[in-house]
Amino acid sequence: MLRRLYDWTMAIAAHPRATWGLAGVSFAESSFFPIPPDVVLIPMVLAERAKWIAYALICTAASVIGGFAGYAIGALLFEQVAQPILEFYGYAGKFESFAERYNQWGAWIVLVAGLTPFPYKVITIASGATGLGLPVFALASVVARGLRFFIVAGLLYRYGPPIRSFIEKRLGLLFTVFVILLLGGFVVARYLV
Repeated sequence: MLRRLYDWTMAIAAHPRATWGLAGVSFAESSFFPIPPDVVLIPMVLAERAKWIAYALICTAASVIGGFAGYAIGALLFEQVAQPILEFYGYAGKFESFAERYNQWGAWIVLVAGLTPFPYKVITIASGATGLGLPVFALASVVARGLRFFIVAGLLYRYGPPIRSFIEKRLGLLFTVFVILLLGGFVVARYLV
């Protein structure tokens, strides 16, 4: 079944409208969706390696725009949703301290999290909730997401056939590792942030 899903994904990745799916997933992942855009970006670059720059640009732009949506969620819905919960549990004062520390290191937090598999939506929402400066957030997001997606797409462009062969031979193992990393990112987000 995993092989059929992989073959189907590779076929869809070469479809002319696949870029809209890439943009949609990239946007949604930065604000609320749990699946990273790499799931769409990787097969698209492997299917059409010559378009790696365009795919990386689409992924970056949509991710940054989605990051602004996540920022807005944190900024606009914090008082209605999170604040009452923090007050109920007696953490409202601690959040103010967290916000100060977060904003002190905010550019680095956004940069590092934007480069890693860590759920980026957590950072975008936290940036809005703590009031991280929008120019700082925007610049760090563009740099981090751009680096991440251009590195991934560039490596796939450069080493495409061997990587594709590696993926196809070890599809089950790679899927398992991906799921573990994805779940690990949520665990880190839940207990360490």
